[in-house]
Amino acid sequence: MADKIEIFPYDPAWPALFAQLGATLRQALGHVALRIDHIGSTSVPGLDAKPVIDVQIAVASLAPLDAFRVPLTQLGYVFRAENPELTKRYFREAPGQRRTHIHVRKEGSWAQQFALLFRDYMRTHPHDARRYAEVKYGLATQYGHDRQGYTEAKTPFIWETMLKADRWSQVVGWEPGPSDA
Repeated sequence: MADKIEIFPYDPAWPALFAQLGATLRQALGHVALRIDHIGSTSVPGLDAKPVIDVQIAVASLAPLDAFRVPLTQLGYVFRAENPELTKRYFREAPGQRRTHIHVRKEGSWAQQFALLFRDYMRTHPHDARRYAEVKYGLATQYGHDRQGYTEAKTPFIWETMLKADRWSQVVGWEPGPSDA
């Protein structure tokens, strides 16, 4: 049975954990990684979350896979070839290591930009971040151990937020800032 879904209060150590991880990834990947960004809920100050560090690595192309697969597996990350999302290549922590999700996406792709826009919008709209935390707490209780159900149930909130984020991005002229690592 899968672990119980648990949401924790925001931990101010999360950015430092990412910074250390990002530096290690930057050293291993060099110029292959055009960007290395902290994404997901742990990247939003004040947002309660599952304590999973999500990292997005932007590359020029998803092929050849070995350009980033080899350095990441040498660091101990496990490539998840069965991941059905074809807009990314997905890696997880080695068994026994701290939970980490690494999403490798093509630089400038819609999926890559989506993750950055959602993050940046949530960072600048604490009311929506608080609402997201409330949604996550409720869904964690409702779905218990069903991670797929939990993830799918967040979708309406995410799309509602992305409509606002899209409008906001046009008003402020949003562009992704510099790479986090």
